[in-house]
Amino acid sequence: MMPTAINYQDKIPNNVDLSGDRRLQRALEGWQPRFMNWWAEMGPALQTQDVYLRTAVSVGRDGWAHFGHVAPEEYRWGIFLAERDPDRRIAFGEHQGEPVWQQVPGEYRADLQRLIVVQGDTEPASVEQQRLLGLTAPSLYDLRNLFQVNVEEGRHLWAMVYLLHAYFGREGREEAEALLHRNSGSPDSPRILGAFNEETADWLAFYMFTYFTDRDGKYQLGTLKESAFDPLSRTCEFMLKEEAHHMFVGTTGVDRVVRRSAELIREHDTLDIGPHGGIPLEIIQKYLNFHYSVSLDLFGSETSTNAANYYTAGLKGRWQETRRKDDHRLTEDSVLLDKPTAEGTWQQEELPALLALNLDLRQEYIADCASGVKRWNKILAEHGIDFRFALPHPGFNRRVGVGAGFHVTPDGTIVDERTWEAGRSHWLPTSEDLTFVRSLMHPVYERGKIASWVAPPRNGINGKPFDYQYVHLA
Repeated sequence: MMPTAINYQDKIPNNVDLSGDRRLQRALEGWQPRFMNWWAEMGPALQTQDVYLRTAVSVGRDGWAHFGHVAPEEYRWGIFLAERDPDRRIAFGEHQGEPVWQQVPGEYRADLQRLIVVQGDTEPASVEQQRLLGLTAPSLYDLRNLFQVNVEEGRHLWAMVYLLHAYFGREGREEAEALLHRNSGSPDSPRILGAFNEETADWLAFYMFTYFTDRDGKYQLGTLKESAFDPLSRTCEFMLKEEAHHMFVGTTGVDRVVRRSAELIREHDTLDIGPHGGIPLEIIQKYLNFHYSVSLDLFGSETSTNAANYYTAGLKGRWQETRRKDDHRLTEDSVLLDKPTAEGTWQQEELPALLALNLDLRQEYIADCASGVKRWNKILAEHGIDFRFALPHPGFNRRVGVGAGFHVTPDGTIVDERTWEAGRSHWLPTSEDLTFVRSLMHPVYERGKIASWVAPPRNGINGKPFDYQYVHLA
């Protein structure tokens, strides 16, 4: 049985008995300096003495993290897998009922490697996207949360790199190197997925990213947690534990922006709160539209033979696979897909459920995203404001899937290009909107103070008050 405690005596903290495999240990210790160079060049630009961070000390259910002030460059990134269940069996696909795999089956080697590389590529990408945000942090509390998200995304990169080194030989080691060579937004070597090449230039974008895009990460990790390849499953299970805080940052971050905007609307009796230092609700909706639609593209095409093959082989399951009340093979099941037509209408097409696994996962995600919109609308209702936020139609602003190539408005109407271009400025952030929001992004580093465009949190971190010294600047 793998220990739940994490060994911090090794150069690379781990609970996988890394010292018992000297060759693997040397390989990862050789990769470690390159990771540190990447962090120095592409990690947070703001220099700090230390930050109040949590560090994993165990992979058990309770008391798994320690909080304390740490210099970010001295954070102990490591390799942590959830506890192994010796009786675990494959829950779906053609291998259903067989014991899970502790090694990579040769016939699935390429597919598993690709899944790990794509997941691994997203982790450093978000750090790169958020590199400059510390320079405009609205409070020390928010700055601390940014660093927490960043160091844990760095650790999630380590999680995937360990799997590549441990189970995929020379090709895995080469892919691990490439994860540091690609950079978000690079014209020559961009990150693999489009959303991770978008700019995150202000804190409203950061909150939206951690709400919508990190939530996509939750669902992708959830499907890999079901994998028959047990080391991948256990890796993703622990990553999900850390990922929960990232989504908390997004959920409460947007909460606080909406609350502050609502306060300013009430105070000045106008929705036009820009002149009063607040972010208008209309601009928040545009940011929501953009980040939600870009995140939907991360689910891929609604129909996918690759996803079907991954499922049948046992490589990647459905969200909460073991709770599903079906045969977990899906060879006889079907679903309905709404598709746009050239005539400007929507029609339903019946598809084999196996081909529509991306659609199934996306539907789970959409239902989850809707819960945040309800939260934000409740804040508006409590302030007596009639405006309501809404998720746009899944076909809106899409570059991937059945909506790609069509012009779909937020309410789902299919329009021509001219109509779309005429409405774009009402639906998506304009350059003027972005410039305005960035004009509000003045750093507030004084203990207990916060920028005027966002409300303070209701609670601090780990029982600390909002005015705690979460960060000591350099």
